Amino acid sequence: MTSAPLPARLRVRTISGSQHLDFIRSRPSVSFLQTPAWAVVKSEWRGESIGWFDGDRIVGAALVLYRKVPRLKRYLAYLPEGPDIDWLGGDLERWLDPLRVHLKDQGAFGIRMGPPVVTRRWHAGTIKQAIADPVLATLSDVPADVNDDTALAVATSLTRLGWKELPTEGGFSAGQPKFNFQVPLAGRTEEDVLAGMNQLWRRNIKKAAKAGVEVEAGTRDDLAEFHRVYAETAERDHFTPRPLSYFERMWDALTAEEPDRLVLYLARHEGDLVAATTMVRVGEHAWYSYGASTTAKRDVRGSNAIQWQMMRDALAAGATTYDMRGITETLDPADSHVGLIQFKVGTGGEAVEYLGEWDLPINRALHLGFTAYMRRRG
Repeated sequence: MTSAPLPARLRVRTISGSQHLDFIRSRPSVSFLQTPAWAVVKSEWRGESIGWFDGDRIVGAALVLYRKVPRLKRYLAYLPEGPDIDWLGGDLERWLDPLRVHLKDQGAFGIRMGPPVVTRRWHAGTIKQAIADPVLATLSDVPADVNDDTALAVATSLTRLGWKELPTEGGFSAGQPKFNFQVPLAGRTEEDVLAGMNQLWRRNIKKAAKAGVEVEAGTRDDLAEFHRVYAETAERDHFTPRPLSYFERMWDALTAEEPDRLVLYLARHEGDLVAATTMVRVGEHAWYSYGASTTAKRDVRGSNAIQWQMMRDALAAGATTYDMRGITETLDPADSHVGLIQFKVGTGGEAVEYLGEWDLPINRALHLGFTAYMRRRG
């Protein structure tokens, strides 16, 4: 009797930005937070592209962001919405053990990652009914329309390997959101997507067109105008805005990597800017990343017009997913956050739950101290 050959051991090592980008281009979809360009955007972190090698062949890749401990040459190694490896193929230890070894050699005291694995999905109709049901308070209280048992089993494997999921509040952790809202585009036409929206969304898109709202792609020079409206939105909605320099850095890094990686959208009414957004696309996945709107002229529905244009452009570019990013998991009509999910549900898409963010302490004392330090910084 002949035994089956053991799988070859994978090795992890640093790769160049061009090697990393070539691997990403061979994939249908990778988070834009895992592109080499994102290391340039997150200038307060040190970035490293790494690859998993099976022999000489790259079979997985990741962007690692290193955050230094004050006064020590030790780092938290963060892989936002990554790494890009075979999460569902089993034997995660084969992938994650060489990652731990490599990052420990780089001085990491702990690893944080966000597996890009979707575990559950709720369709728009299910969410709409759940919001109307006073018994249901969160998405987790609602039976999902789709459960991926293989994806759910990844959590069990991670726990067995010593990883711990970061706690979330309303679905949000310190890093990336666990719950997102996405509009599937695969196999659909513009007419299909429009027909999938609720009556209010379709009416508002028509209303914007009738009012003469025009949506156009902006240039780097238009970022300052975008930022003026973004700052107005931040004050109105009580969040801390990022500086203009952040968006300029984002523009420079992402468009240098791929000319159409980042697109700025501007919606105008009679010459007045009424809404502005950014869309990022990697392969078949398009993300609505930042949005802003003026308090004036809200009745011309610039926000609906600009979203519809982004969906049409994503569809035309071959995207299979239009991602509207994070939502909280609340379904409580009295919670102010429920308005966000109600707005997105009108597109006819679906809420998706990712596996969340996970930590692996390498040096437990440093990991505990750094986590407390970052929590105090907010």
